[in-house]
Amino acid sequence: MQTSPPASGAVAPPIPAQPQSPRDLFVSFTWLALQGFGGVLAIVQREMVEKKKWLTPEQFLEDWAVAQVMPGPNVINLGLMIGDRYFGLRGALAAVAGMLTIPLVVILALAVLYAHYAGNPQVAAALRGMGAVSGGLIAATGIKLVPQLRKHPLGFAVCLAIMALVFLAITMLKIPLGWVLLVLGGVACVWTWRKIPA
Repeated sequence: MQTSPPASGAVAPPIPAQPQSPRDLFVSFTWLALQGFGGVLAIVQREMVEKKKWLTPEQFLEDWAVAQVMPGPNVINLGLMIGDRYFGLRGALAAVAGMLTIPLVVILALAVLYAHYAGNPQVAAALRGMGAVSGGLIAATGIKLVPQLRKHPLGFAVCLAIMALVFLAITMLKIPLGWVLLVLGGVACVWTWRKIPA
């Protein structure tokens, strides 16, 4: 049976990009890990969404939310989900191996150097400077994700209010992250579930 060509003026939906093989996942996640000084959230979003286009901004936001509430490092959880989506268990293992293998060697080497130079005030000052850069990267990524909330079933204003409550609970009230996720995250999940039409 022949398929008729698309009508003139009709544009076929773009085929989503995806990794070519588990090896592609391994190399990509190794590259992510090597860039991720002080946290890889900003780099993961840029590489997976903007450059490689393996995820849409909405998919990234949803996957990152799931990765955050699961136990373990967020980016490892995200790598497991992306790898599994495309290549099953082989893909999940390839993504995690990419995140851990070469960075483990680098960290062991840096640990030896740090043990030797830890008392040096210049080294301590440099590490504090990297902390400021890391905070900026995380804040920039959070700001980039905010526009995607306009499509959320709860509405943009409610999402901003929940964000403000989470910020207030963690920074001002010093409530442990687990309780914030359990209470506010639970309320947001149930509320969203009720809003989505069956």
